[in-house]
Amino acid sequence: MQLIECPWCGPREETEFHYGGQAHIAYPEDPQALSDEQWAQFVFYRDNPKGLFAERWSHSHGCRRWFNAVRDTATYRFQRTYRLDEPKTTI
Repeated sequence: MQLIECPWCGPREETEFHYGGQAHIAYPEDPQALSDEQWAQFVFYRDNPKGLFAERWSHSHGCRRWFNAVRDTATYRFQRTYRLDEPKTTI
């Protein structure tokens, strides 16, 4: 069992969390102006690197808050976690 560091609750077991996708994806300013192809690109296409990757996570069985995490997709190890109101981390 892996421990994930919730920025508010501290380290908890991974079963308390849910993955929320790639972090730092800006919502379109005018979504109604997007074509179907552009909207599909926004909704379905994300980066899929091998190595460090910024992701969104939810502490669904704890404080229920969202936070960002930098995780190594090759080893599954979390490098760091940070609140949504903190500056974007450089990988």
